[in-house]
Amino acid sequence: MNYDLVVIGGGPAGLAAAISARRKGIKDILIIERDRELGGILNQCIHNGFGLHLFKKELTGPEYAKCFIDEVRELNIDYKLNTFVLDIDDKKELSVINSRDGFFKIQAKAIILAMGCRERPRGAINIPGSRPSGIFTAGTAQRLINMEGYMVGKKAVILGSGDIGLIMARRLTLEGAKVEAVAEIMPYPNGLNRNIVQCLEDFNIPLLLEHTVIEIKGKDRLEGVILAKVDENRSVIRGTEKYIECDTLILSVGLIPENELSKSAGIEIDPLTFGPIVDESLETSIKGIFACGNVLHVHDLVDNVTLEAYKAGEKAAEYIKKTSKERVLKTKKVKLYPGNGIRYVLPQYVNIDDLDNNLKLFFRVNDIYRDIEILIESNGSLIKKIKKNQVFPSQMESITLDKKLLTEIDQEILINVK
Repeated sequence: MNYDLVVIGGGPAGLAAAISARRKGIKDILIIERDRELGGILNQCIHNGFGLHLFKKELTGPEYAKCFIDEVRELNIDYKLNTFVLDIDDKKELSVINSRDGFFKIQAKAIILAMGCRERPRGAINIPGSRPSGIFTAGTAQRLINMEGYMVGKKAVILGSGDIGLIMARRLTLEGAKVEAVAEIMPYPNGLNRNIVQCLEDFNIPLLLEHTVIEIKGKDRLEGVILAKVDENRSVIRGTEKYIECDTLILSVGLIPENELSKSAGIEIDPLTFGPIVDESLETSIKGIFACGNVLHVHDLVDNVTLEAYKAGEKAAEYIKKTSKERVLKTKKVKLYPGNGIRYVLPQYVNIDDLDNNLKLFFRVNDIYRDIEILIESNGSLIKKIKKNQVFPSQMESITLDKKLLTEIDQEILINVK
């Protein structure tokens, strides 16, 4: 079985990437989705707030997804549901399985990785205690309530102030549960400010910063948790413990790009983002394999996922159309590094001569900063300086650099907070 382009993942990134490639003239496209329907995580996100940047109006998650699902069908893009990719090799051959076709191989000219991300479970944060029922990741609780029709509990504590956790605080409250508190180990919330306001403050749900769960109580069903305050090193401050009675603990303690397939293919992974290392075309270390969306790095807005996926689809289409000789004509490569105050930067590499008119850099800071300057430097020389009133770790930042500024750079670009 042969395709020009295989897109792994039928969520917002995969759908947009496939649509973009089709618009660029690629006809032989296959989307592979492991779930029972297209749309990915958006299907369980029944709250509004999607599409504000892309469509200039508020949509629910399913409404946002439907816009792209409808277009995929209108463009006659092939897709397989309930289908799993077991392996990818560096020749872009995929090992695939489903209940209808069994095990089969697909040879692709190009592949786009759009598998999304997964939640960090309890085991990743080492909370001591027994293993009673009533402990859920935020996404699991969201799916159970919004798609399966099951209520997860009556009295809840939420650990972590990521956006899914904040949204579930509101969702549980609207379904009649009592949310006792949202605890966050960091000195700042990790979700968008609008979710802090709309999901916590509007419902008088307390947010306890610099707090974490240190013990779980209960045998068969969760009976309560012990919270404690932490210091600047995230160590528990003894004497600050307090018991909160609850039957449900929701974990919103971070997302990790879903990159088992990427690793098995031999794609180079960034230890800071946990996603593939890519260049300005979103191409990974294996030529012809591209990555976009939350499999590349965790986004805060689905609109940004879509825009990134459009670019991945466009660049994959360009790759497919190029001759083998044109593909090996790589140009001067410059590496991008996160400096002081920067958690990570994307892309990690840029081929200067392959740029269009400019390069858009994306980055996250590692703390809350106010009245700062973002400095773009190379070999000690300042390339560009941008003033910011305030920046937050929960919000993706971006800077656009003109190609003319980059042509004089020889080795590396460093981004710093000053």
